[in-house]
Amino acid sequence: MRVITGTARGRKLRTLAGDEVRPTSDNVKEAMFSIIQFDIEGRAVLDLFSGSGQLGIEALSRGARICTFVDSSRHSLEVTRENVATCRFDDRANIVLSDAATFLQRAQSKGQRFDIALLDPPYESNLLDKLLPEMAQVMNTGGVILCEAPERKVLPETAGEFVKRRTYRHGRIALTLYRHSSID
Repeated sequence: MRVITGTARGRKLRTLAGDEVRPTSDNVKEAMFSIIQFDIEGRAVLDLFSGSGQLGIEALSRGARICTFVDSSRHSLEVTRENVATCRFDDRANIVLSDAATFLQRAQSKGQRFDIALLDPPYESNLLDKLLPEMAQVMNTGGVILCEAPERKVLPETAGEFVKRRTYRHGRIALTLYRHSSID
């Protein structure tokens, strides 16, 4: 696994071992960032279910102002910290040990807002259905929510004030983009 482009281009990232993790392939990651390429520069990113941190690190490498990495696994966050340090993004990274629902509740109560949310939960969970409305509550109006899921998973048409704009298929993976209903 490596950083595809930007200031950390080519840097190798450590991955997590085991059957419980499923790193996003380089092809799918490239597709994700092609979808949001004009939305990244100077933005606040949330990498929910961050795993090794590769999605948030890619966003930082491509010019995001800051990224908050959230995962419920201490081991995952240790790997994320190592990868962030390898790419020299320590000053632009917030690393949070929390389950996704608790993090979103706390962020909402603190008035914390994000411009880009990258959601890649465990595939067999129903976390996206549950968390998308809460995710919308911590997003800026001009922001985007981008979800990775199995292609057979049908995501809701709306997430709070955010509306499903398009689903992109990449083999057995689907990338679903949400934008605020007031944005064309």
